[in-house]
Amino acid sequence: MNSVQGIKNFFESNVTITKIASGFRRAQGPVWIPKFGALRWSDLTRNQNFQYSPKTQNVSIYEGADDFISARTLNRDGDVIQSSHGKRRIEREEDGKVQRMTDHYNGAHLNSPHDLVITRDGTIWFTDPSFGIQIADEGRPGVQEYADSYVFRFDSRTEKLLAVIIDIEEPNGLAFSPDESLLYVTDSSAYLRNDGSGNHHIRVYDLENSHCKNGRTFKEIEEGIPHGIRVDVDGNIWTCSSQGVEILSPDGSTLGVIELPEPATNLCFGGEDGRDLYICATTSVYHIPTRTTDAARKPLSRMSFNKDA
Repeated sequence: MNSVQGIKNFFESNVTITKIASGFRRAQGPVWIPKFGALRWSDLTRNQNFQYSPKTQNVSIYEGADDFISARTLNRDGDVIQSSHGKRRIEREEDGKVQRMTDHYNGAHLNSPHDLVITRDGTIWFTDPSFGIQIADEGRPGVQEYADSYVFRFDSRTEKLLAVIIDIEEPNGLAFSPDESLLYVTDSSAYLRNDGSGNHHIRVYDLENSHCKNGRTFKEIEEGIPHGIRVDVDGNIWTCSSQGVEILSPDGSTLGVIELPEPATNLCFGGEDGRDLYICATTSVYHIPTRTTDAARKPLSRMSFNKDA
């Protein structure tokens, strides 16, 4: 049963959760694209992309380049920046045309870039777990050429790729605090194991001059494995779990839970005012209106995506 448990500060009293699409194997990589007024996501294991228009309530296959796209975000020009498990790279996509951005670290192929965010300075931060080269239907078989799984920072102006976090087993989702002084990263190494071992927690790091310091465990997710995360404008963390989406305060306490009938994999805020939450939850995509917005919306508000602005 779909429901919202906990305090209602984030939602209207009569809020409802709507399933907007279903029938997927692993819904993943949602992003709201303002210039289209649409949500785009992947069915990762089927290697397909989809797009949904709230105005028409139509779901269609997006005929862009398909190579196991696991995540998407927008740059300051409104272009889609996405991570490809299949090509083991970060790429820019516009109207179905794809351009490679980065795919090697110190001469070695990346593993399978997974989740990504863009900061105020325009740099791309992304996780590089081994999911796409170890799980047969989430990418293509391969080896870890640099023998680990890191979090990277990529500057497209200089094409410099820097490993910024190296102490996480399998980095997955990531998000910044509103002032970009903190970076939250989920460690989902338990996802690759069937013996109950592995990590299922969120780590947090202090940022100083683009360097990550003082890494510590922020929250152990008891219900399943954390995948994608978002931070709202007040610094609260929205994390996927087997329950659906858990909302955590900046001190790690649980503020509420969006309960879904299946585990959530990723999420994003969108809509005209940025207050619509879209959740990819394994076989389905859900929508719930909120009273808040993504922390990333504030620094990007100066950069209009409206061609008439």
